[in-house]
Amino acid sequence: MSFTLDKDSDNYNTNKSDWERIQKYIPKDKVIWSPFYCDGKQKEYFEDMGYNIIHEDKDFFSYTPDYDIVVDNPPFSKKKEVLRRLKELEKPFILICPSMMLSYKYFQEDFKNNIQVIIPSKRINFRHLKSSKTNYSPPFASFYFCYKMNLERDLIFID
Repeated sequence: MSFTLDKDSDNYNTNKSDWERIQKYIPKDKVIWSPFYCDGKQKEYFEDMGYNIIHEDKDFFSYTPDYDIVVDNPPFSKKKEVLRRLKELEKPFILICPSMMLSYKYFQEDFKNNIQVIIPSKRINFRHLKSSKTNYSPPFASFYFCYKMNLERDLIFID
């Protein structure tokens, strides 16, 4: 089950162009799991970019497919629970999350030794599930949080 019925403010898709910005940091030879379904567009976006992606409308907390990396934009209201589950799974991930997450104690305790962050110069844009408007930018910055991705640097600044 997706989160689309839980909380309306969680129903934001990331635009394809904002995934293309970090394409060079996502290995092409890995199976990507994007567990947060929303409207299912993410599968199309990643297949267009040449990735093997699992993107199904299933419950993230009870279902785990055979995958290598999670790449997604989780529901922000559930980020703590999502991060705890990802920590249990102990596989690499790239998540779009609010920049202020760096200051959260639970995040620091769980990820301080293996986190890398990709910081875009322009805000990441989203599209609400019920809107045709494609360029919503929240009043806070969001970053790409990378766990066990072995990037060349811990902080990467991109356009």
